[in-house]
Amino acid sequence: MPAGKRRQSNAMLYTLITFVGLFVVATTVAVIYYVKAEELRTQTKELQDRTEALATAEEYRNLGSIVGTKLKGQSNLGTMTQHLDDMIRLIKGAPVETTSAEVKASNAVKAVAVALRGARAYITLPAAEPNAADPNKATDPNAPPKAADPNAVATKQVALTSVITDLLAKLKQTTELKNATEKQLGDLQQKFNDAVATWDATQQKLAADVDLCRQQVDKTKADYNDLRARVEKNADERAQMLTSQIDQAKTEAKQSNQNLLRTQAELNVAQGRLQGALTQVSEIKPAPDKEVAAFKPDGEVILVDESAGVIRINLGSDDHVYRGLTFSVYDRSAGIPRDGKPKAEVEVFAIDRMVSAARVLSTGKKNPIVTGDLVANLIWDSSKQNQFVVAGEFDVDGDGKVDYDGVRKVEALIKRWGGAAVNDVSANTDFVILGKEPQVPTEPTLDQQTADPTAKEKYEAIRRSNERYNQVRQRAEALWIPIFNYDRFLYFTGYDSQIKKPGAF
Repeated sequence: MPAGKRRQSNAMLYTLITFVGLFVVATTVAVIYYVKAEELRTQTKELQDRTEALATAEEYRNLGSIVGTKLKGQSNLGTMTQHLDDMIRLIKGAPVETTSAEVKASNAVKAVAVALRGARAYITLPAAEPNAADPNKATDPNAPPKAADPNAVATKQVALTSVITDLLAKLKQTTELKNATEKQLGDLQQKFNDAVATWDATQQKLAADVDLCRQQVDKTKADYNDLRARVEKNADERAQMLTSQIDQAKTEAKQSNQNLLRTQAELNVAQGRLQGALTQVSEIKPAPDKEVAAFKPDGEVILVDESAGVIRINLGSDDHVYRGLTFSVYDRSAGIPRDGKPKAEVEVFAIDRMVSAARVLSTGKKNPIVTGDLVANLIWDSSKQNQFVVAGEFDVDGDGKVDYDGVRKVEALIKRWGGAAVNDVSANTDFVILGKEPQVPTEPTLDQQTADPTAKEKYEAIRRSNERYNQVRQRAEALWIPIFNYDRFLYFTGYDSQIKKPGAF
């Protein structure tokens, strides 16, 4: 089946699946909404029954006048409970027992009744004394009690009120005296704390001064002892000590050199064995082509308009193609050659969802572009972002001179085509682009540095560039990462014909 038909069928299938999924989701939401509505209706009925049990409709309408101002963070019932607890606490004192309002009110009434009986006993006159005329005659227990004298009761009440008033006055005086005494005590305590703080600060300062003086004394004493030891040590002893140190350093250097030579020899032997093993393995089974990823085409030509110099390729916006992307064109039968040199170069200028139009930048008359030819760009990939490491010296514009910013320009091209430029080679690196190896000159002499103050800096920069170049190359070879020179890089990206034109970078 052609690619276009297959993609249309897939689109219709995806649309049907989407409609069915939306229908199932809508049905599920409707059922959930109905069940939730029934649940809310039941809860509403239960809440209404509870509200009618708490208060009648008339009481609920007058709830504000019955309860009063609702306390913060409390319900109306909680506010009434709080007021009841405050009243019980005022009558019986704290703490308030945790029980029902009925029991609280009953206990408070009982406590008030007991208090009233005590007060009544205090203000009621004592029982009638025996008959003074006949002391032997006892009082008849069955006789009705004698009524209390109202004047005596009033006298008792007045006396009790007077006592309470006097006690309140004395309590007020005592409270005022206590407050004044506490204020004086607080002032004295503050003065005492200030004095203690001042003393502590003075003590800490004196202790710090003492420590500083002690450190200065110890340092002076140590300097004196050191100076005395140096003065007492004669020149022969110092020479002997220095000679001993030099001999020890020579011995350690000699031992380190021997260890280094032995390690180097062991490394050479190991590398020889490894190389022999690799040779034997390659004879048994040839090593895979590490550059195979570079020879994988990205698409093919599906239509050619020679008169307009335009072709169409089977890559579009679905494949993340963008305007200005260049491709190399290769023969369908011959495939991509090892050097990557194409038969033509094209540049995308119009994009559809699955097809793109590209103008022909360069082509050969003897080998024109035909339908079915392959297109490829080393950097661009429709499914991932390739990683590149760039090192060395580049003559990017072909004028015969090394560009000081050649690495930056090559990295800019890589980023333009959707790749990533990183500094170090790792297992995640896809390709390495190497220019010419930087040639390290002779280290400048003192006279040359005097004549050119930047000579040493230039030498170090070239030396570091050379070290990085060799490190990148060796690391890439060890990890079997494809290495391309500048020419192959331009061939594989379809940009060889554009590199010398203005605005190429």
